[in-house]
Amino acid sequence: MKKLIVIAAFAAAALGANAIAQNLQTAPFTAEQASAGRALYAASCGGCHRADLQGAGEAPALAGSSFMNAWGNKPVSELHTLVKFSMPYNNGNSLDAATYRNIIAFMLSANGAKAGSAALTGTESVKISAIADGKAPAQAPAPAAPRAAAAERPATSYPATRFGLTVPGTIKTYRPVTDAMLANPADGDWLMYRRNYQGWSHSPLKEITTANVKNLQLVWSWAMNDGGASQVTPIIHDGVMFLSNVANTVQALDAKTGELLWENRIGPAPTRAYGATRSLALYGDKVFVPTTDAKLYALDAKTGKIVWQTEIENGKEGYSNTGGAIAVHGKILVGLTYCNRFQTKHCFISAYDSETGKVAWRFKTIALKGEPGGDSWNGIADEFRQGGETWIAGTYDPESNTTYWGTAQAKPWTRATRGTAQGATLYANATLALDPDTGKLKWFYTHAPGEALDLDEVFERLVINHGNEKDVLTVGKAGILWKLDRITGKYKASAETVFQNVYDKIDPKTGIPTYRADIQNAKVGEWVSSCPGPAGGHDWPATSYDPATDLMLIPLHQSCVLLRGNELEKKIGPAATNAASQQLFEMPGTHGNLGRLAAYNTRTMKPVWSFQQKSPFLTSVLTTAGGVGFVGDYDRRFRAIETATGKTLWQTRLTTSVQGHVVSFAVDGKQYIAVETGLGGGSPVAKPATLLPQVRKPGNGNALFVFALPDN
Repeated sequence: MKKLIVIAAFAAAALGANAIAQNLQTAPFTAEQASAGRALYAASCGGCHRADLQGAGEAPALAGSSFMNAWGNKPVSELHTLVKFSMPYNNGNSLDAATYRNIIAFMLSANGAKAGSAALTGTESVKISAIADGKAPAQAPAPAAPRAAAAERPATSYPATRFGLTVPGTIKTYRPVTDAMLANPADGDWLMYRRNYQGWSHSPLKEITTANVKNLQLVWSWAMNDGGASQVTPIIHDGVMFLSNVANTVQALDAKTGELLWENRIGPAPTRAYGATRSLALYGDKVFVPTTDAKLYALDAKTGKIVWQTEIENGKEGYSNTGGAIAVHGKILVGLTYCNRFQTKHCFISAYDSETGKVAWRFKTIALKGEPGGDSWNGIADEFRQGGETWIAGTYDPESNTTYWGTAQAKPWTRATRGTAQGATLYANATLALDPDTGKLKWFYTHAPGEALDLDEVFERLVINHGNEKDVLTVGKAGILWKLDRITGKYKASAETVFQNVYDKIDPKTGIPTYRADIQNAKVGEWVSSCPGPAGGHDWPATSYDPATDLMLIPLHQSCVLLRGNELEKKIGPAATNAASQQLFEMPGTHGNLGRLAAYNTRTMKPVWSFQQKSPFLTSVLTTAGGVGFVGDYDRRFRAIETATGKTLWQTRLTTSVQGHVVSFAVDGKQYIAVETGLGGGSPVAKPATLLPQVRKPGNGNALFVFALPDN
């Protein structure tokens, strides 16, 4: 029997707007509780669910019609229990009992509930629709005085600090990074997100082997900023490590000793679940920093001083960049995220001159009316065509001068709520092949036309040659490994990496998948099952390609979901991602093993080996020329494996979840392995937090650890 679990603030029976009671009862909380709850909500919840309670990304709306559709038929006690044991994000049940009660009182008041004389206890059986109608009161509760003591701050809040160039310094010798270096990086460097333009996450270093990896030991470690999600990639050039932190903090460290060389706390403090960008870019004498408030900074690599800054999009409107950047021919290419609200703007990929910051081109990832592909949205108005985020930086093929980017799903998540019927919703869930110099579209391939289950295909595109075969491979949340001809975009092959029940079939010639009939025909308010669920299959923890064995190592997640589209008012403003309810359950045949690591031969697309475990893997995979791979997991384990077989050769346990992007580099001929621990990270972290309550870990601990073999 499948173990069924309800996850934070999503699951409930639908309640139409006409069914909401017009004569509301007095609510079971006091005005004092609601007033105190306002400030507590801002401190512990507002970063994800927004100050206006309208939600963002995977954080659902906590006020208005979306909230009432999901929660109107549920009792206050159920809302209180769910919030208490799952919030704050990644740190459930960490606040005191009175704080939870006051936050619930504020949420109810923000939905039109009128305070009474009895204090909320959290055990009330009254239905929320009997006391609230989803309409904000004219006079919001006055905020209580904010808490000042650092000890009282929630574990996920960013500590008070000053911003700017907080640690000045000068790197005495720094070789500017050239196009030639990026195309053929030195063995000891890690110059970009997944080390090379092709996105392999593979190091040619081979001092560490299957025979001696058991002797690895910690060389140095570095505490990183807490207070936000951390999934970063250390970038190393000529013995200097550039490290991105929460709050858009960039540090230059001696990669051999861990000595801090300079630090620039660009800011601002994190205001949402994602606090750190996944990668920096190097070009010339500069470090390029795409920030979580959708700006792009160029720092002097020697000093950390700001050379220029430019706005990608207006961060005050919720836009962000978490995916990092790549440098191609003197241009810095970046994506855009949080294009998930009904508005006249849309997501795009853009490029900027590395010397001046001037925009070179933009490519919009949503096709509008009158444009090529614009007829794929079932005629809905342009402002209701959202999504298509690019929250993972692209890769690049120098041979064909083409950059490859994946796009996220259309918003809202379900077809019924979007109103797009069988439309393909271009260019969502696609591989885009662009000219990096002009931004011109060369070709596109849609992996999931009209996607309906929050299963996006935004992740890394690997550029691989098989003799004269020029391939690009990717794997997304549905767990399908795709192979395309990277010159033409033609479908070549696919493989299922985990159990999936989303598609009835995939056309062997075109690769076009056919959704199950109940998914295609689902109406608002109807539940449909999805294996995998929104945590993947495959998510942001990146794959690795080992050219010696032709193996692609894929970190996978095994859980399923029941998903239901809710009503969402079509008007400018609402967060389009929040019109869905979810119920998690274990993937059939996995015995509760959420984590799976699998190796596929990229020529044949056949599985070679795999193993599974309770905890999901939360780092990218690193492979090396020594035949050793590295990966970390949710339960704090960092391990070395034999690339060819998957056999565990060495492991250690670190301070909190091991997550981010594992890299290898060399200084003075010695090979090092660097890995981060951290918190946050969307569905791959939120889902196991619910499905694996027995796994306990600290609510802080963003840090970097560097390992090497002993000198003797």
